[in-house]
Amino acid sequence: MKYIDEFRDRKLIGKVARQIREAVKPRRACRFMEVCGTHTMSIFRFGLKEILPGNITLISGPGCPVCVTPNAFLDKAIALAGMKGVIVTTFGDMLRVPGSYSTLEKEKAKFNSVRMVYSTDDALDMARRNPDKEVVFIGIGFETTSPTVARSILTAGKEKIKNYSVLCGHKTMPQALRALLDDKKIGIDGLLLPGHVSAIIGVKPYEFLVKDKSKGCIIAGFEPLDIMQAILMLVKQKGPKLEVQYTRVIEKNGNPLARKAIGEVFQKADSEWRGLGIVKDSGLEINKKYSFFDAEKRFKLNVKPPKENKNCICGDVLKGIKTPEDCRLFGKACAPEHPVGACMVSGEGSCAAYYKYKARVYA
Repeated sequence: MKYIDEFRDRKLIGKVARQIREAVKPRRACRFMEVCGTHTMSIFRFGLKEILPGNITLISGPGCPVCVTPNAFLDKAIALAGMKGVIVTTFGDMLRVPGSYSTLEKEKAKFNSVRMVYSTDDALDMARRNPDKEVVFIGIGFETTSPTVARSILTAGKEKIKNYSVLCGHKTMPQALRALLDDKKIGIDGLLLPGHVSAIIGVKPYEFLVKDKSKGCIIAGFEPLDIMQAILMLVKQKGPKLEVQYTRVIEKNGNPLARKAIGEVFQKADSEWRGLGIVKDSGLEINKKYSFFDAEKRFKLNVKPPKENKNCICGDVLKGIKTPEDCRLFGKACAPEHPVGACMVSGEGSCAAYYKYKARVYA
């Protein structure tokens, strides 16, 4: 296959759906978690749940980087936006995510200190153009985005751009999956693993899911045919295996150059995940060699203790133990126009996916 249309061909998707129905035993209940938020969006966009047999349940996992970023980190970013002489740069989704007391969007309106950018290159250019300002990039995301942030720090060091720094909130996926499967409340029979992350880290970091957790896993692409084929592969497994469906992209060892950049700039650290709590070695922090570019060390941040909206169940949604429709706020107090939780803001959030593709129910 060469073109994207082939991966959206209704006849091919229907054929795989029939193969799934033939392969799965009628009394066998399967709960498969799609880890990545891009998978979740595709599943809803193309109506894949509706064509699967009723004994296969797809549940969404903690694969949305904006969603899993805790209020404590958001509050630091918001505090930076209120500091004189500081320009905060971030991707668009982060602007509207509610922290404990405010959002970056509200701080932008008050101080004109926040800029939306499309890449770290944009943030570096802003630092070059504004030598009298401190430019801070809000670094969140998994192994997919952390190499670009590492490269920006390496570039800033090489060019001696001294007014650039990063507030680092990067996280790594394998350790979070271990923590997720350690939670006895979550019943998962198999996993659709994220293609984007896997393009960077390769296949080996997931081997523990089979060896230690006895879970079948498929590294899957994001088009509807990719997802359906991955589900078919899971159903057909005779025992837990780690397989790759996304073979047109995934290399066994991932992307060596990207991993080298991550290893040069970052080191492992414990990290807090919304819903999962603090997960050992699941985050990245800027190492000592490049600590000059660590915004948290450069600025003295006066941040109040974080607080959560007790009515928001985003944490449970990210763990897959509840769905957005279980939330009393969903579609009422919490909607894309006035989000209460991070899962309603992000383009990869479960609540946003439910709302966007089931909007007629809540209109």
